[in-house]
Amino acid sequence: MEIRPLKIDGAWEISPRLFPDDRGVFLESFRGDHLAEVIGHRLDVVQTNVSVSACGTVRGIHFADVPVGQAKYVTAVSGSLVDYVVDLRVGSPTFGQWDSVVLDAVDRRAVYLAEGLGHAFCALEDGTTAHYLCSAAYNPSAEHGIHPLDPGVGLVLPDGIEPLLSPKDAAAPTLTEAQESGLLPTYAACLDFRATQR
Repeated sequence: MEIRPLKIDGAWEISPRLFPDDRGVFLESFRGDHLAEVIGHRLDVVQTNVSVSACGTVRGIHFADVPVGQAKYVTAVSGSLVDYVVDLRVGSPTFGQWDSVVLDAVDRRAVYLAEGLGHAFCALEDGTTAHYLCSAAYNPSAEHGIHPLDPGVGLVLPDGIEPLLSPKDAAAPTLTEAQESGLLPTYAACLDFRATQR
């Protein structure tokens, strides 16, 4: 598999090698040893999540307090989505910036994002099923969100998409509001936490 860094430090795109034949296709969708060579430690998978979304569904921008945070390894099992990684780490050289990757059931790419980064996606088809490997269990008191349509972040949704948000995501603060209230992780805290994992 090929692992390519995204423009946000701590995020990578993973492109598996596909082995098609007349029966279908085979691939290794996750290799902990290969990922560890890039991120500097093994991803300790504590929880897996599955979401099924209608076309236009936007989930996120979600993040967790650091420490402990929640790293994620995200793939699309069916359908297709645009996956967004947003740098929410105050003090980071790319704070407020984002990068995106199309995940689908054709190329079978994945995205890995480290603790402290924000995550969102937009489903491009009905029945889009995303699968997440997570480094920590869901902790409602440590989980937060940024409004995915905040112009200050400026996520670019695909043409023709009418965004469908959950009430929780629609009520989330803007990036500026979250920063002013002290809700965001710091870049230094994220780097310190990453160092403890090596």
